[in-house]
Amino acid sequence: MQFSSSTHAPAPGGPLAGLKVLELGQLIAGPFAARTLADFGADVIKIETPGAGDPLRKWRLLKDGTSVWWQVQSRNKRSLALDLKQAAAQDIVRQLALDADVLIENFRPGAMEGWGLGPEALLALNPRLIMLRISGYGQTGPYRDRPGFGVVAEAMGGLRHLTAEPGRVPVRVGVSIGDTLAALHGVIGILLALHHRTAHGVGQVIDVALYEAVFNCMESLLPEYSAFGAVRGPAGSALPGIAPSNAYLCSDGGYALIAGNGDSIFKRLMKEIGRDDLGADPGLADNAGRVARVHEMDAAIGHWAAQRTVDEALKALDRAAVPAGRIYTVADIVADPHYQARGMLASVQMDDGSTLTVPGVVPKLSRTPGGHHRNAPTLGQDTDAVLQELGLTPAQIQGLKDKGIVSGAAGASGVAA
Repeated sequence: MQFSSSTHAPAPGGPLAGLKVLELGQLIAGPFAARTLADFGADVIKIETPGAGDPLRKWRLLKDGTSVWWQVQSRNKRSLALDLKQAAAQDIVRQLALDADVLIENFRPGAMEGWGLGPEALLALNPRLIMLRISGYGQTGPYRDRPGFGVVAEAMGGLRHLTAEPGRVPVRVGVSIGDTLAALHGVIGILLALHHRTAHGVGQVIDVALYEAVFNCMESLLPEYSAFGAVRGPAGSALPGIAPSNAYLCSDGGYALIAGNGDSIFKRLMKEIGRDDLGADPGLADNAGRVARVHEMDAAIGHWAAQRTVDEALKALDRAAVPAGRIYTVADIVADPHYQARGMLASVQMDDGSTLTVPGVVPKLSRTPGGHHRNAPTLGQDTDAVLQELGLTPAQIQGLKDKGIVSGAAGASGVAA
């Protein structure tokens, strides 16, 4: 089968306009990294299994048979339905890789090599290729072949041990934070590798392990154990070793999060709650002294909060310039004017004419901001277009479809409202 040497997909504006990315992953970590690049202009071709596609299409709450999460995770991407187990499909990936800048995959180690698509093969074809590999335990080490999900990585990375009330079972954070942290580390790695390629002309492999991404965010956990033998444990809503900082029950049954742990902030907080005696106490002038007497301070702040509603407490603390906030539900988020003002609640028009609110783009760049340029694709929606860009004729594409190597889908993608 003959292919042309390059593709010519139109790319939206943005700092990554012109960057071609192949996404071979599924579910969360790899696709989140690719979506971040797509938000800022990269042309992301998402390769999915014909017939089923990415399992995320059917996760959690569905609208017209498709997850609304899918509309966030796969926005700004194109979908190529390709059966990677077939040799002809592997040839198509190799041809796409010839012209690609970045390839992202989050299969178990060895899967890509089994298809003849490992880094040794692909970088031989395209030495400028940057290959991001996300897995549970990394590409090396005694655990490399174990299946790894974010929830396991969160436990191994040290996070799960801390997310509990003392003496109670550790709980999940509530979202797939291990996958997301790995994705963001992957994006950092890609940008570093692109910078290196600009200077030296060659690509490289980025190896991100889910548990290491979590472990990298564990702050003082390891040096405290090394220096003092201290095993940090769960502390509920408090911030261990930094005081006062906690969630305090108010008269309406809600909680106010109050962070009075700065030296000057602490004095303002004590003045606001009518405890100038504590604010003027030399023994509480610094964090070390406050940590030693944290229960005394928590009792004083808790007594004050219990006599006020959350709104009343937050208004008083705002006047006193003390950092504080409420525990938001998604309903609170949607109603919050600051979210609106910052463009974090984006309304997009779906193919059926309905609208859906999705998170805005982060981070915010002053000159080249990202955006929602294209809704998440239907399975195989862009198969024909991508293969035509490789130089295949309609007859050749139909032949691939007849053999089950690729599949396509009719329909155009929606755009941002």
